[in-house]
Parts: sequence; C-alpha cells; structure tokens
Amino acid sequence: MANQENPPSTLNFNSVMLGSNQPGALGAFYEKVFARPADMHEEDWYMWQVGSCSLSIGEHSEVKGQAKEPSRIILNLETKAVKEEFDRLKNLNVTVIKEPYEMGGGWVATLADPDGNFIQLVTPWEM
Repeated sequence: MANQENPPSTLNFNSVMLGSNQPGALGAFYEKVFARPADMHEEDWYMWQVGSCSLSIGEHSEVKGQAKEPSRIILNLETKAVKEEFDRLKNLNVTVIKEPYEMGGGWVATLADPDGNFIQLVTPWEM
C-alpha cells in the first residue's frame, strides 16, 4: 500500500539478462525453447521479447562454466500445456531436472540450459 512515507514504485520489470562464457550455445538453446530465432541478434548478444518481459543473453567476462547454484534464480515460463511443452523440449535433448508434477492445482516441470540455469514450465497462476 502506498502512503506518504512509502510512495508507489515507478519501477517496471523489464528484462532478465543471462551472462555466459558461451552465449552462442545459450542462444541456440533458447531458439529451441521459444521455437523461433531471437528478436535481436548482434554478435554474441541475443534477445527475445516474451510476453511483457525480455530475455537477453550475452557474453560476460566474470562468468565461467556452469551455474554454481542453478536454483538461485529460475526462469518460469508459463504455459497451459506444461506436459506437452515438456515433451517437446525433452525430445530436443534438453537436460531434464524434474519431470512434470502437480503442485497447488497446477503443473511444474524443471529443465536446465547449457550453463545449468534452471527453467521451469509452469501452469499460469490464477488470481
């Protein structure tokens, strides 16, 4: 709630950037996930507009190898077809972390990208 001491935020969640030492591999991976080429691709930078947010991938000098804590930040991708999307991605040899399971009346499945970052397919949240 906004009050005089805490005015409402003017922030808008815009994007997530994944830094990698192998942006080409991540770019190719997310092309499969989103079933389309990047909306922007310049050298080692990729960007997809996904709903009201974007996912960017780029080379980062401070990132080396696999994610050390892959469940620290998880990319949740909403779909009403969790099981079908899971099967589609599994057939593309995506790393499966956890098969689809029911949770709170919805479905969740966890996968990993080439850097080991976790991605979850989730049923849309009903509010």
